[in-house]
Amino acid sequence: MSYCTFSQNEPESSVHRHYHSNQYGFPVRDDSELFGRLILEINQAGLSWTTILKKQENFRSAYSQFDIRTVAAYSEEDIQRLLSDVGIIRNKLKVRAAVNNAQALLKIIDDFGSFDAWLAANHPKSKEEWTKLFKKTFTFVGGEIVNEFLMSIGYLPGAHDEECVVFAQIVKKSPKWLEK
Repeated sequence: MSYCTFSQNEPESSVHRHYHSNQYGFPVRDDSELFGRLILEINQAGLSWTTILKKQENFRSAYSQFDIRTVAAYSEEDIQRLLSDVGIIRNKLKVRAAVNNAQALLKIIDDFGSFDAWLAANHPKSKEEWTKLFKKTFTFVGGEIVNEFLMSIGYLPGAHDEECVVFAQIVKKSPKWLEK
């Protein structure tokens, strides 16, 4: 049984191995989960992915289970609550980006029906085209954040080595339209 190079030396119980084997690269269709993954990727900027994985459930709780409408309506008091929450990353730009991005997603949902439908309507694109679109649409996103977000939800290739046992599972679960 072979795993991707970056996770093969991780113990089965590690947060990296769990993420690698159960989340990374698997298709995500639920808007709250997509939004949550975007929040996590933005918060990882400049930090280790281990830090984010260990705080994953804290983020979910702090950001109202990643409910887009709720986060979009956050007040200044909510932002201050997040900035004092030791369970998450307390960076003002990243916290405000989550609220701004939730507000941007409300427009996307109005126009396309869902975040997932917006992603599907824009597929396929190159990494550079996706980055340009995300920068036009969202706050605190750059090439690496966009790339990792899209790989993590199965929109861009590269999440797993083809020899990895998880790669075959992802191929079976990926919608056919992702093959375009």
